[in-house]
Amino acid sequence: MRIAVLDDYQHVAHRYADWQALGADVEFLHQHLAGTEDVVAALADADVVVAMRERTPFPRERLARLPKLRLLVTTGMANASIDLEAARELGITVCGTRSPVSATPELTWGLILSLVRQIPAEAAGMRAGEWQHTVGGDLDGRVLGVVGLGRLGARVAAIGRAFGMRVLAWSENLDPERARSLGTEPVAKRELFAAADVVTVHYKLSPRSAGIVGAEELSWMRPSAYLVNTSRGPLVDTTALVAALHEGRLAGAGLDVYDTEPLPADHPLRTAPGTVLTPHLGYVTEGTYEVFYGQAAEAVRAWADGAPVRVLAG
Repeated sequence: MRIAVLDDYQHVAHRYADWQALGADVEFLHQHLAGTEDVVAALADADVVVAMRERTPFPRERLARLPKLRLLVTTGMANASIDLEAARELGITVCGTRSPVSATPELTWGLILSLVRQIPAEAAGMRAGEWQHTVGGDLDGRVLGVVGLGRLGARVAAIGRAFGMRVLAWSENLDPERARSLGTEPVAKRELFAAADVVTVHYKLSPRSAGIVGAEELSWMRPSAYLVNTSRGPLVDTTALVAALHEGRLAGAGLDVYDTEPLPADHPLRTAPGTVLTPHLGYVTEGTYEVFYGQAAEAVRAWADGAPVRVLAG
């Protein structure tokens, strides 16, 4: 059995599971496979593929060109980039793993604090021999707007309250009573964007939610406000965001996710003013990788034994 573990950018996947116990030929791929031809060439002999989140999509076309593939394991229990219907039709079992909820909210607050207190700029100044160039903002008494109050958004909201912030919440199907029970105020979408000092996005990506933060929503925000996205890149209209940043209609943006990943070296976000950019680190922690890779190996073992676990398609 040949197993391909994809997108192991940091060369660490081998540390987080007992792959040798599977008695298989395990290959860790460290470079992203960008195009379909690259994917097909690299995985032509793979019986099992372990995919990291949505880094490498598996639409019908790719699955159909991988006739040896019998098991596809995705980290997490939802992966919009895998065509589950096509997998079923082609006889490919798809399994998932659990996903810890703490890592992404923690990074979200790292981005918020970095933006409001100008930490990256001041840290760079210190290394250059400089001293105090900026005046940071405050969180206590300010307004946090949470777009999407699911598992992650709720944790971000709780931390906002701990900082002494007033927390507003909006989503298309928000339950007002649940929002209030979490210490947040359910409001209309425009009110949230207009009132918030920080807007943070925690929404599930779907065809319906793509661009949920667009030019109109950005126009509602005040020039002193910040936008943070640690959810999925396409939720925010990148072109509109870059324009707003260059025109000074936003104080800044903290981004961990992008329309295209890895982010191209010449992408306009890399030179946009007022940004703190991280390379999709939301889930990249020791604890998360222990769950992801440990349960991925468990899924391979269970499938090989004829009793697959956490089945998404099969």
